[in-house]
Amino acid sequence: MSGPARIDALVVGGGPAGLMAAEAMAGAGRRVLVAEAMPSPARKLLMAGKTGLNLTRMDPFDEFLAAYGPAAARLEPMLGQFGPAAVRDWAEGLGQPVFTGSTGRVYPRAMKASPLLRAWLERLGAMRVTLRRRWRWAGWDGPETLLFDVPEGRRALRPAVTVLACGGASWARLGSDGTWAAHMAGRTVPFRPANMGFNVEWSAHMEAHFGAPVKNVALCAGGQRSRGEFVISRRGLEGGGIYAIAAAMRDGAPLVLDLMPDLDIETLRTRLARPRGRQSLSNHLRRTLGLDRAKQALLMEFARPLPPDAAPLIKALPVRHAGPRPLDEAISTAGGLRFDALDAGLMLRHRPGIFAAGEMLDWEAPTGGYLLTACLATGLWAGRHAAAYRPA
Repeated sequence: MSGPARIDALVVGGGPAGLMAAEAMAGAGRRVLVAEAMPSPARKLLMAGKTGLNLTRMDPFDEFLAAYGPAAARLEPMLGQFGPAAVRDWAEGLGQPVFTGSTGRVYPRAMKASPLLRAWLERLGAMRVTLRRRWRWAGWDGPETLLFDVPEGRRALRPAVTVLACGGASWARLGSDGTWAAHMAGRTVPFRPANMGFNVEWSAHMEAHFGAPVKNVALCAGGQRSRGEFVISRRGLEGGGIYAIAAAMRDGAPLVLDLMPDLDIETLRTRLARPRGRQSLSNHLRRTLGLDRAKQALLMEFARPLPPDAAPLIKALPVRHAGPRPLDEAISTAGGLRFDALDAGLMLRHRPGIFAAGEMLDWEAPTGGYLLTACLATGLWAGRHAAAYRPA
């Protein structure tokens, strides 16, 4: 390995946070090199966009900010600078018209990530940003030099400024494997899964319902309430409704389902008291309450035998589960680089000139546009501060 090459600006990681940091620095006149460990950049973004790329969510700002929980105060200036409206304008500036759905979620009209990413990479190329593929960060060599394993061997770079945007620790096959934490000893919080499914050891009768969506329910855990739908899978429960309260469940809060959230308990009792005649219990529940097969299956799985007054269980069904799915199956992760290891500009306190952004920071948020917005916002924030950085 030869001596370190001196460069102006380096970004480690070619996901949304890294590309946004690169754009911010290039726009300020820096010559930027992006080092991406995988054969192509932004693989997780492309995977997320396969079912419709949710860019952001047009909530009132206070409600939007609250989705970030304990990290909201640290993220507030970044999201205030680049929030939902800015994300929408940014996408349209890349030639990708967007629309806002009935739930406030914002999507590109193309519904895919690939056209957006392609336009973004073209714009970065026009700004003279250089992308190096299969360059995996291998740690430090002294306070200012970063080492990389590249196809030709080992390379050393000594940039004037650096933004680390190495991602979290889920979906390792797409590049987010969390191995960078070994280079930040003592400055990270252990990774935990976020936005993940939960294991359930089902009874045999549930097999007929694997893959069934459960709609128009309320999910409650740890004081949070979600009206999103979820799916009964072979391994357990997953889907947006679960993800919205997954952090509370992961941290020990029990899951309770309201199978009929639009009816109060007395209305349920009145309807259930109607004469049943020769109807089976299943038909009685379907005809009096509109309780579909998937909901009935859950009710019988977790509350059999039903007591004479089943209304309280229909309104508050306790669900037994065996904990979250593994870290690498999670959509995102909690944990990562501690905020107290960074200054207000997201620069590492122990390494001047080195900044950090994106999922590698210790924050989490539910799906629904919150994840991508914060990645873009922290990338822009770190990139702008890095561009302005001059050694003391």
